[in-house]
Amino acid sequence: MPETPILELENVVKQYDAPGGPVRPPVLGGGAATAILRGITLSVAAGDALAIVGPSGSGKSTLLNIMGTLDRPTSGRVRLEGRDLANLDDEALAAIRNRRIGFVFQLHHLLPQCTALENVLVPTLAPGARQADVARPARPAVENRAQTRPRPDEPAAAHEAQGESAEDRARRLLERVGLGERLDYRPGQLSGGEHQRVAVARALINRPALLLADEPTGSLDRASSDDLAELLAKLNREEGLTLVVVTHSAALAARMKRQLELRDGQLSPIA
Repeated sequence: MPETPILELENVVKQYDAPGGPVRPPVLGGGAATAILRGITLSVAAGDALAIVGPSGSGKSTLLNIMGTLDRPTSGRVRLEGRDLANLDDEALAAIRNRRIGFVFQLHHLLPQCTALENVLVPTLAPGARQADVARPARPAVENRAQTRPRPDEPAAAHEAQGESAEDRARRLLERVGLGERLDYRPGQLSGGEHQRVAVARALINRPALLLADEPTGSLDRASSDDLAELLAKLNREEGLTLVVVTHSAALAARMKRQLELRDGQLSPIA
Protein backbone atom coordinates (compact mmCIF):
# COMPACT_ATOMS: atom_id res chain seq x y z
CA MET A 1 0.00 0.00 0.00
CA PRO A 2 1.48 3.38 -1.01
CA GLU A 3 2.61 5.61 1.84
CA THR A 4 0.39 8.61 2.53
CA PRO A 5 2.11 11.84 1.39
CA ILE A 6 3.04 14.34 4.05
CA LEU A 7 1.39 17.13 2.08
CA GLU A 8 -1.16 17.11 -0.75
CA LEU A 9 -2.70 20.01 -2.64
CA GLU A 10 -5.56 19.28 -4.98
CA ASN A 11 -6.70 21.90 -7.51
CA VAL A 12 -5.91 24.77 -5.12
CA VAL A 13 -7.13 28.18 -6.23
CA LYS A 14 -6.48 31.47 -4.48
CA GLN A 15 -8.04 34.67 -5.68
CA TYR A 16 -8.65 38.12 -4.30
CA ASP A 17 -11.47 40.50 -5.11
CA ALA A 18 -10.71 44.03 -6.15
CA PRO A 19 -11.13 46.63 -3.38
CA GLY A 20 -14.83 47.25 -2.90
CA GLY A 21 -15.71 44.50 -5.35
CA PRO A 22 -18.23 41.75 -4.71
CA VAL A 23 -17.36 38.47 -3.07
CA ARG A 24 -17.27 36.05 -5.99
CA PRO A 25 -17.50 32.30 -6.25
CA PRO A 26 -14.15 30.49 -6.78
CA VAL A 27 -13.88 30.74 -10.54
CA LEU A 28 -10.88 31.54 -12.70
CA GLY A 29 -10.62 34.54 -14.94
CA GLY A 30 -12.88 37.47 -15.64
CA GLY A 31 -14.58 39.99 -13.37
CA ALA A 32 -12.95 41.91 -10.57
CA ALA A 33 -11.28 38.92 -8.89
CA THR A 34 -7.56 38.33 -9.40
CA ALA A 35 -6.46 34.70 -9.40
CA ILE A 36 -3.04 34.24 -7.77
CA LEU A 37 -3.01 30.43 -7.79
CA ARG A 38 -4.80 28.63 -10.61
CA GLY A 39 -5.52 25.02 -9.82
CA ILE A 40 -2.32 23.90 -8.03
CA THR A 41 -2.01 20.13 -7.58
CA LEU A 42 1.04 18.88 -5.70
CA SER A 43 2.17 15.94 -3.60
CA VAL A 44 5.11 16.03 -1.17
CA ALA A 45 6.31 12.66 0.12
CA ALA A 46 8.02 12.00 3.43
CA GLY A 47 11.71 12.88 3.12
CA ASP A 48 11.20 15.04 0.04
CA ALA A 49 13.04 18.33 -0.43
CA LEU A 50 11.22 20.66 -2.80
CA ALA A 51 12.24 24.13 -4.00
CA ILE A 52 9.64 26.44 -5.53
CA VAL A 53 11.05 29.34 -7.52
CA GLY A 54 9.42 32.08 -9.53
CA PRO A 55 9.41 35.82 -10.14
CA SER A 56 8.46 38.30 -7.43
CA GLY A 57 4.70 38.57 -7.09
CA SER A 58 4.07 35.14 -8.59
CA GLY A 59 2.38 33.86 -5.42
CA LYS A 60 5.16 31.77 -3.90
CA SER A 61 4.61 33.06 -0.36
CA THR A 62 0.84 32.78 -0.78
CA LEU A 63 1.26 29.14 -1.76
CA LEU A 64 3.56 28.47 1.20
CA ASN A 65 1.09 30.15 3.57
CA ILE A 66 -1.67 27.87 2.31
CA MET A 67 0.57 24.82 2.78
CA GLY A 68 1.25 25.97 6.33
CA THR A 69 -2.41 26.77 7.19
CA LEU A 70 -1.60 30.46 7.60
CA ASP A 71 -4.08 31.15 4.79
CA ARG A 72 -7.00 29.27 3.28
CA PRO A 73 -7.50 28.55 -0.41
CA THR A 74 -10.48 30.00 -2.24
CA SER A 75 -11.18 26.48 -3.45
CA GLY A 76 -9.46 23.12 -3.61
CA ARG A 77 -8.15 20.74 -0.96
CA VAL A 78 -5.10 20.74 1.33
CA ARG A 79 -4.22 17.56 3.22
CA LEU A 80 -1.50 17.16 5.83
CA GLU A 81 -0.57 13.56 6.64
CA GLY A 82 -3.81 12.51 4.97
CA ARG A 83 -5.99 14.86 7.01
CA ASP A 84 -8.22 17.26 5.10
CA LEU A 85 -7.75 20.71 6.61
CA ALA A 86 -10.72 22.36 4.92
CA ASN A 87 -13.24 22.10 7.73
CA LEU A 88 -10.94 22.77 10.69
CA ASP A 89 -11.49 25.92 12.71
CA ASP A 90 -8.75 28.45 13.45
CA GLU A 91 -7.93 26.93 16.84
CA ALA A 92 -7.45 23.46 15.35
CA LEU A 93 -5.29 24.86 12.55
CA ALA A 94 -3.15 26.75 15.08
CA ALA A 95 -2.56 23.50 16.96
CA ILE A 96 -1.50 21.76 13.74
CA ARG A 97 0.89 24.60 12.90
CA ASN A 98 2.49 24.35 16.30
CA ARG A 99 2.83 20.58 16.43
CA ARG A 100 3.16 19.36 12.85
CA ILE A 101 4.62 22.24 10.80
CA GLY A 102 7.86 24.14 11.31
CA PHE A 103 8.43 27.57 9.77
CA VAL A 104 11.56 29.49 8.82
CA PHE A 105 11.03 32.97 7.37
CA GLN A 106 13.32 35.51 5.72
CA LEU A 107 13.31 37.49 8.98
CA HIS A 108 14.19 35.34 11.96
CA HIS A 109 11.60 36.82 14.37
CA LEU A 110 13.72 35.94 17.40
CA LEU A 111 12.79 37.53 20.72
CA PRO A 112 15.62 40.00 21.44
CA GLN A 113 15.41 39.65 25.22
CA CYS A 114 15.74 35.85 25.11
CA THR A 115 18.81 33.67 24.65
CA ALA A 116 19.21 31.32 21.71
CA LEU A 117 18.14 28.42 23.92
CA GLU A 118 15.07 30.27 25.19
CA ASN A 119 14.07 31.26 21.65
CA VAL A 120 14.19 27.64 20.52
CA LEU A 121 11.95 26.67 23.44
CA VAL A 122 9.24 29.26 22.66
CA PRO A 123 7.04 26.89 20.55
CA THR A 124 6.91 24.41 23.44
CA LEU A 125 5.10 27.02 25.55
CA ALA A 126 1.97 27.07 23.38
CA PRO A 127 -1.12 25.38 24.92
CA GLY A 128 -1.10 21.67 24.12
CA ALA A 129 2.38 21.73 22.61
CA ARG A 130 4.03 18.41 23.37
CA GLN A 131 2.88 18.58 26.97
CA ALA A 132 4.57 15.30 27.83
CA ASP A 133 7.92 16.78 26.83
CA VAL A 134 7.31 20.24 28.27
CA ALA A 135 6.13 18.93 31.62
CA ARG A 136 9.11 16.61 32.00
CA PRO A 137 11.77 18.38 34.10
CA ALA A 138 15.22 18.86 32.72
CA ARG A 139 17.99 16.76 34.20
CA PRO A 140 19.91 18.31 37.11
CA ALA A 141 23.01 20.20 36.11
CA VAL A 142 26.20 18.20 36.39
CA GLU A 143 29.83 19.09 35.91
CA ASN A 144 29.89 17.54 32.45
CA ARG A 145 26.46 17.55 30.78
CA ALA A 146 27.90 15.76 27.76
CA GLN A 147 28.11 12.62 29.90
CA THR A 148 24.36 12.64 30.62
CA ARG A 149 22.95 14.11 27.42
CA PRO A 150 22.41 12.10 24.18
CA ARG A 151 24.75 12.88 21.33
CA PRO A 152 23.34 15.09 18.52
CA ASP A 153 23.85 12.33 15.97
CA GLU A 154 21.86 9.69 17.85
CA PRO A 155 18.46 8.69 16.38
CA ALA A 156 15.43 10.54 17.74
CA ALA A 157 14.10 7.27 19.20
CA ALA A 158 17.20 7.05 21.39
CA HIS A 159 16.48 10.46 22.88
CA GLU A 160 12.85 9.50 23.53
CA ALA A 161 13.99 6.31 25.22
CA GLN A 162 16.28 8.35 27.51
CA GLY A 163 13.43 10.67 28.49
CA GLU A 164 14.66 13.73 26.61
CA SER A 165 13.19 16.95 27.99
CA ALA A 166 12.24 19.92 25.85
CA GLU A 167 15.32 21.76 27.09
CA ASP A 168 17.59 18.83 26.27
CA ARG A 169 16.14 18.65 22.77
CA ALA A 170 16.64 22.40 22.29
CA ARG A 171 20.28 22.08 23.36
CA ARG A 172 20.78 19.14 21.00
CA LEU A 173 19.21 21.00 18.08
CA LEU A 174 21.41 24.03 18.65
CA GLU A 175 24.41 21.73 18.70
CA ARG A 176 23.13 20.13 15.49
CA VAL A 177 23.00 23.49 13.71
CA GLY A 178 26.46 24.45 14.93
CA LEU A 179 25.53 26.73 17.83
CA GLY A 180 26.39 24.52 20.78
CA GLU A 181 28.68 27.25 22.10
CA ARG A 182 26.07 30.00 21.67
CA LEU A 183 23.25 28.70 23.87
CA ASP A 184 23.25 31.73 26.17
CA TYR A 185 23.80 34.35 23.48
CA ARG A 186 21.02 36.83 22.72
CA PRO A 187 20.13 37.76 19.12
CA GLY A 188 22.09 40.99 19.37
CA GLN A 189 25.22 38.95 19.95
CA LEU A 190 24.69 36.67 16.94
CA SER A 191 25.35 37.12 13.21
CA GLY A 192 22.61 37.02 10.57
CA GLY A 193 23.49 33.46 9.63
CA GLU A 194 23.41 32.43 13.28
CA HIS A 195 19.97 34.03 13.66
CA GLN A 196 18.64 31.77 10.92
CA ARG A 197 20.27 28.70 12.45
CA VAL A 198 18.47 29.44 15.71
CA ALA A 199 15.26 29.84 13.69
CA VAL A 200 15.80 26.41 12.10
CA ALA A 201 16.31 24.81 15.52
CA ARG A 202 13.18 26.56 16.80
CA ALA A 203 11.21 25.25 13.82
CA LEU A 204 12.26 21.68 14.65
CA ILE A 205 11.71 21.70 18.42
CA ASN A 206 8.24 20.09 18.29
CA ARG A 207 9.33 17.40 15.80
CA PRO A 208 7.21 18.65 12.88
CA ALA A 209 6.23 16.45 9.96
CA LEU A 210 7.02 19.29 7.55
CA LEU A 211 9.40 22.25 7.47
CA LEU A 212 8.40 25.25 5.36
CA ALA A 213 10.99 27.92 4.55
CA ASP A 214 10.08 31.25 2.94
CA GLU A 215 13.17 32.92 1.41
CA PRO A 216 15.33 31.70 4.32
CA THR A 217 18.55 33.07 2.76
CA GLY A 218 17.02 36.30 1.44
CA SER A 219 18.58 38.57 4.08
CA LEU A 220 21.95 36.81 4.34
CA ASP A 221 25.32 37.40 2.72
CA ARG A 222 26.60 34.83 0.26
CA ALA A 223 28.72 32.84 2.72
CA SER A 224 25.91 32.65 5.30
CA SER A 225 23.43 31.74 2.54
CA ASP A 226 25.63 28.87 1.41
CA ASP A 227 26.03 27.65 4.99
CA LEU A 228 22.27 27.70 5.64
CA ALA A 229 21.53 25.98 2.32
CA GLU A 230 23.98 23.23 3.22
CA LEU A 231 22.42 22.87 6.68
CA LEU A 232 18.91 22.44 5.26
CA ALA A 233 20.12 19.95 2.65
CA LYS A 234 22.03 18.03 5.32
CA LEU A 235 19.02 17.85 7.63
CA ASN A 236 16.98 16.47 4.75
CA ARG A 237 19.67 14.04 3.65
CA GLU A 238 20.72 12.72 7.05
CA GLU A 239 17.55 12.97 9.12
CA GLY A 240 14.84 12.60 6.47
CA LEU A 241 13.41 16.06 7.16
CA THR A 242 10.56 16.84 4.75
CA LEU A 243 11.23 20.30 3.38
CA VAL A 244 9.54 22.83 1.10
CA VAL A 245 11.46 26.03 0.31
CA VAL A 246 10.34 29.03 -1.71
CA THR A 247 13.28 31.07 -2.91
CA HIS A 248 14.83 33.36 -5.49
CA SER A 249 18.18 31.69 -4.87
CA ALA A 250 19.26 29.34 -7.65
CA ALA A 251 22.00 28.00 -5.36
CA LEU A 252 19.55 27.06 -2.62
CA ALA A 253 17.07 25.57 -5.09
CA ALA A 254 19.81 23.44 -6.64
CA ARG A 255 20.47 21.76 -3.29
CA MET A 256 16.90 20.45 -3.09
CA LYS A 257 15.83 17.12 -4.61
CA ARG A 258 13.10 18.71 -6.76
CA GLN A 259 12.62 22.15 -8.29
CA LEU A 260 9.34 23.60 -9.53
CA GLU A 261 8.58 27.03 -10.95
CA LEU A 262 5.46 29.02 -10.08
CA ARG A 263 4.45 31.23 -12.97
CA ASP A 264 1.05 32.57 -14.01
CA GLY A 265 -0.51 30.82 -11.04
CA GLN A 266 0.63 27.31 -11.99
CA LEU A 267 3.51 25.00 -11.10
CA SER A 268 5.71 23.36 -13.67
CA PRO A 269 9.01 21.41 -13.55
CA ILE A 270 12.17 23.37 -14.26
CA ALA A 271 13.73 22.12 -17.49
